[in-house]
Formats: sequence, C-alpha cells, structure tokens
Amino acid sequence: MNTSAALPLNAFLKQGDFLPLQGTDYVEFYVGNAKQAAHFYKTAFGFQSLAYAGPETGIKDRASYVVRQNKLTFVFTTPLRANNEIADHIYKHGDGVKHLALMVEDAADAWFQTTSRGAVTAMEPIKLSDDNGEAVLSGIKTYGDTVHLFVERKNYKGVFLPGFKKWESSYNPTSTGLLYVDHCVGNVGWNQMNKWVAFYENVLGFKNILSFDDNDISTEYSALMSKVMSNGNGFVKFPINEPAEGKKKSQVEEYLDFYDGEGCQHVALATNDIVATVSELQQRGIEFLKVPNSYYDDLISRVGKIDEDLEPLKELGILVDRDDEGYLLQIFSKPVEDRPTLFFEIIQRKGAKSFGKGNFKALFEALEREQDLRGNL
Repeated sequence: MNTSAALPLNAFLKQGDFLPLQGTDYVEFYVGNAKQAAHFYKTAFGFQSLAYAGPETGIKDRASYVVRQNKLTFVFTTPLRANNEIADHIYKHGDGVKHLALMVEDAADAWFQTTSRGAVTAMEPIKLSDDNGEAVLSGIKTYGDTVHLFVERKNYKGVFLPGFKKWESSYNPTSTGLLYVDHCVGNVGWNQMNKWVAFYENVLGFKNILSFDDNDISTEYSALMSKVMSNGNGFVKFPINEPAEGKKKSQVEEYLDFYDGEGCQHVALATNDIVATVSELQQRGIEFLKVPNSYYDDLISRVGKIDEDLEPLKELGILVDRDDEGYLLQIFSKPVEDRPTLFFEIIQRKGAKSFGKGNFKALFEALEREQDLRGNL
C-alpha cells in the first residue's frame, strides 16, 4: 500500500467536527519517583518548574510535579504507597504515559459525545475549583491502560489545575527550544490497529490521513504497519502501530513485551531549530539513534534543496524527508529509561505534513541495531 490520504483535512472540516479539540493540554507520566523524573526532564530537556500537588496541598495518595516549556506541559505522578492503581501501573509497565490530556471547550460534552459513541468511561465529568476558578475534567479509555482526559479550563486562572500550587524552584535550566506536542504514537498488539483506527474514527471523529503497510516500514529482519489518525483541525495526531510478520522481532513487539501491553511508544516534540535543540539535548546527555553516514551521500538528490547545512545534520544524525507541501527534519532518542519502551522524537516541520516515510528504512535499521545490542532482535 502506498502512502495515502483517506480524506483531506479541509474536506473533513467542512463536514463538521462534533469533538473540537484545541490541542494537547498535557502528557502525564506515572513514574516510580516523580521528584527525580521532574529533575531529569528539567536538566536534560530544558523544562521549567510549574506546579506541584501532594500531601502539602491536601492530596494524600500521590505526588505530582508539573513542568512546562513553551506550550509543552508534562506531569510526573508517583504513588506514595503500594496497592493502588498508580503503583500497579508502574509495577506492570515501568515508567510510562498514562494520560494524554486534550484541551476542549466543554469537557462534559466531550465525555457525552464520546461515551455515547461507545467509549468506556475512565472519568465522569468532575468540576474542580479553588480561589482561582474552576476546571472540568473527564476521560475515556483507549488502547492498553492509556486514557484520554478532556480538560476544560476556560474558567480557571490558576497555575495549572485546582489542587496544585505554584512550584517555586531556584534551579531552572534554560530552554532547549521545544515548543509543543507534534504527535503521540501508540503501539498496539497483533491485528489490533484497525480496531483502534475504527475507535478514533467512530468515537472521537478522527480521520485516517496516512497509512503505511509492511512494504513501507520494513527492513531485512522486521516490519510494522501504521496508520495516522488526526482530528478535524489537525492539532491532535495519533499514529497507531502494530507488528507485522518478519524474520525477527520488530521494535513494536519488543515494546509490547517490555511494556507488558499496549501503550504510548513515543511523543514527538516540535522545535523551530532542530540543529540547536538537538545539539543542546546531546550536551545534556540525551542519546539519539544514529544512521550510517552513507544516508547523507545522496540526501539532496532524494529530498531536494533544503535551507540547512548538511554537515551539522550529518554530525548530529538528523534525518530529512519531503512531501508535496515541504520537508521535515527529525531525529529519535534512545529509550529514556532502562526498559526499551518510551522514547522521544524531535521534529521540525518546514511545510511538510507527513511523518518521514523516506526515513523509515534507515530509522528502523538503527532501531534494530539497538535491539540487537539488547539481545531482543
């Protein structure tokens, strides 16, 4: 199957959107030690302290640290005791993404629209309030133990959400130029991709804007299939991967084994200067996948003229691909924890709306080299 658009987004918009999304509000990670995780993301990725909730704010079972960089907000939550849903999530999956929170105008209506179309409730609409106003949250379950929260904050003026206080810190590393969430990729089990494609189409009103099969995403040893789901305005995109038959274990299979189920594989973070951002991230200790230098030998003939100098891209290992609307630059980190599960993509779009199909082979060969080192290929 060639890359194809099931429905252009402008045509989709004309049909109406029963679930208008304003973008990603935040990504919440369940982690074994939220204080240390927040420190790592501040130090390595350039986030700033924003808010805190825990026993000191009246929440007795957990501690949550919120960090922000431009429009990018991460929440790290840890349980304070065993035998609860957060602790069980960490025991099974390790540190990982629990909530992909989406900005909406009306969280109660978002919950009604999605549950009436078949979504399983994760959180019925709840109103939270403090001296700074009120916010409404609701949520639905998606693949694995992942949850989409709908966040309505038009009547809230506080630092983050009711129950949180401002987190003051004298340690505030400089930004690395990360701007917002470009997309979040989910890994699902064998023969489950189309089920979740249908879920996003029927329940959330998304459209399948790009599809890749095992001919598009394959190497000598492994393969996977992927479909990109987008909401009507294009602010929220969720590619969904599933394994495909190959000689050896694919990266998706390795993820499913070590995460012990379906979940969010990586979060793509946008930047306006990928060379500066990646250079800074590397200096702070973030490790990235490397492709052979031969990848750059015919790069310009493959993708055409680009604004960037080739040598810095080659030195850093940044990949380039072009579509009908422009080009993009991207690079993928190694897993950021000991389980080979969660990693990050850094992406700069120069007009391109696609996801780097021309880089798939080089990328997945690089992933396979890492798998082989771990003994998991």
